[in-house]
Amino acid sequence: MSLKSFLLDTFKEVAQTIAISLAIFFFVYIFLVQPHRVKGESMVPNFADGELLLTEKVTYRLYKPARGDVIVFKAPGPRDVDFIKRIIGLPGENVRVEDNAIFINNQKLKEPYETQQTQGNINVTLGDNQYFVLGDNRGSSSDSRVFGPIEKESIRGRAWLIYFPIFKTSQSQGVRIISRVNYGIPDTLNYR
Repeated sequence: MSLKSFLLDTFKEVAQTIAISLAIFFFVYIFLVQPHRVKGESMVPNFADGELLLTEKVTYRLYKPARGDVIVFKAPGPRDVDFIKRIIGLPGENVRVEDNAIFINNQKLKEPYETQQTQGNINVTLGDNQYFVLGDNRGSSSDSRVFGPIEKESIRGRAWLIYFPIFKTSQSQGVRIISRVNYGIPDTLNYR
């Protein structure tokens, strides 16, 4: 075997490996998971500024988003950025923010993760494909109280896994799977 044919064969193998690796990467990135960075303080104390998370895209192809899910979605308006917030209200529900509390279809929402009162005075009935989202840090969050409900089409996926920082620090809880919160409010509109 000549040096020329050896180099050509090696180049072909390397090119094939790169092409297959890129195809797998793009398949995973487009259809399964996408990395995101938490920016800002709107989800403190549950998500810290700078944490890296994976957003999985499969669940919402099979199931509808649920109350308590932490989602990543395209920010309303012309800016091309993604926001991370928690789903509070589902399509068809009436969401009311009043007296520092949230009411879903006139039932008070108890939020075990929330450490602050929810400021504002809002009363909105969501459309067929609309969701009401709030940041966990209610005093420092631009959310549905500011920009209104979001459309289902704007949802990129469900926040699934915090993968960096790996270890617990004073600012971060470290690697963890993000779980849904059960509020105990039934889906009175048979949304599921």
